[in-house]
Amino acid sequence: MSHALKQVFNKDKTFRPKRKFEPGTQRFELHKKAQASLNAGLDLKLAVQLPPGEEQNDWVAVHVVDFFNRINLIYGTISDYCTEQSCPVMSGGPKYEYRWQDEHKYRKPTALSAPQYMNLLMDWIEVQINNEDIFPTNVGTPFPKNFLPVVKKILSRLFRVFVHVYIHHFDRITQMGSEAHVNTCYKHFYYFVKEFNLIDTKELEPLVSALLGCW
Repeated sequence: MSHALKQVFNKDKTFRPKRKFEPGTQRFELHKKAQASLNAGLDLKLAVQLPPGEEQNDWVAVHVVDFFNRINLIYGTISDYCTEQSCPVMSGGPKYEYRWQDEHKYRKPTALSAPQYMNLLMDWIEVQINNEDIFPTNVGTPFPKNFLPVVKKILSRLFRVFVHVYIHHFDRITQMGSEAHVNTCYKHFYYFVKEFNLIDTKELEPLVSALLGCW
């Protein structure tokens, strides 16, 4: 692993502790299968496809947790440069501003700084993926009816992290020599959400033009 990628995967820089799959569980085996496809250099468009005989919700759940872990790592590498002073608004350039809303303190969409937004976002996602009523881990326990709506909200909000990092902090990623890793992570994310229709195409627009030269 290169020095740059070691920096990206530096545990001290992880924005949140990684969520792990319990060995011996079906979810763990699916995770290994997904990682094997990536490590084998399989075309990302093929790697995201549902393996024969597997349940789609299980496949989606594994990837949501994996993307949460990976995007945590990416944001962790630039979090020291994403401050109240440098990023007073959570945005993706002048055209896109992202406001925070939840069921507790911020019941109406509220403008926040990028670091405030990121903290609330990661806390919120952790609660969702650790909730057995939404992300059941026991074999045979059915997924709830609101599973996909929750997944879509998680992924659409994680996408905003990519937008912010690409548009406001990509110089830092480039300085570290980690742009290839971040580009691959985003391509994987993009192909996955497109494969299962998990984010509206309109929401993906902020990075379309920005990434045309990367792919």
